[in-house]
Amino acid sequence: MTTTEVEQMNMVQACRSALDYALSEDESVFLLGEDIADPEGGGVLKITDGLSTKYGESRVRSTPISEQAIMGAAIGAAVAGMRPVAEIMLMNFLAVAMDQLFNHAAKLRFMSGGQTAVPVTVRTTTGAGAGFGAQHSDMIEAWLAHAPGLKVVIPSSPADAYGLLLSCIFDDDPCVFVEHTMLYYTGISGPAPTPGTMIPLGLARVLREGSDLTVIGYGKPVLEMSAVAEKLASEGVHIEVIDLRSVAPWDTETILQSVAKTRRAVIVHEAVRAFGVGAEIAATIHEELHGELLAPVARVGSSFSPVPFATPLEYAFLYSADDIEAAIRSTLG
Repeated sequence: MTTTEVEQMNMVQACRSALDYALSEDESVFLLGEDIADPEGGGVLKITDGLSTKYGESRVRSTPISEQAIMGAAIGAAVAGMRPVAEIMLMNFLAVAMDQLFNHAAKLRFMSGGQTAVPVTVRTTTGAGAGFGAQHSDMIEAWLAHAPGLKVVIPSSPADAYGLLLSCIFDDDPCVFVEHTMLYYTGISGPAPTPGTMIPLGLARVLREGSDLTVIGYGKPVLEMSAVAEKLASEGVHIEVIDLRSVAPWDTETILQSVAKTRRAVIVHEAVRAFGVGAEIAATIHEELHGELLAPVARVGSSFSPVPFATPLEYAFLYSADDIEAAIRSTLG
């Protein structure tokens, strides 16, 4: 299904449509990953369903169960001039291929003096809330953002997923595109973008303007942030909501302009709070706006624990909308 066939689309349709468009526009684009071709089911989440039938199994390739092989083949193809999109089924499994991603993809442009581009996109899924357990649910974007040379993108809506994925595919640097499992399972939908629409990497979006406090996040937490801001608006509290969209590079200009205006900030991410992306953003805000803030920057994240399997424990582990609201109210004093 392409974006011309629907007025609304969900996250599965958005990612599939972006891949469809890229395959149709550029012969150098191809997909590889476990079970992604139609004879194997079109992917475990059906993101690539129908694409191998349309473009052939030479361009939509099912691979053996070997993340190292997938990543190594993708990086080699990228260096040779292709634009591979490699699916690593779950984000935790990136650890198996971290040598190729961190020591090769991220560093080849630097080590070649800018002569070797590595236009590889790595799609992966993760997120707590579906009972997948400790080895299938981690948000490890802080690992990736700490690697110079990697771009890390985490959308919160179908339109953003479409536009950001296209930008990753046609970027000349390695990009990791993180899709939240629960955004698939909850079936959120939104307006279908115009085919071919690309969203620049590193550009945040102000979802709601406000004057009292800035709340910053990315991925699924943006939904809870927006709901809390809507609730507080009924009390006369005006929250500015910013969807970061790109974790690396992140949009420091938009964030600092907003916090300079509101003079208070709360940062939210699903990853464990300790040593997270929020710490880097908070440190930057404090360094750049020292003396202007009316309160310390607050951070909301999940508990410092492996993700539990049991449903009650999993929800105890996760950040919540109540946590976001409490952090906002505390920061507002």
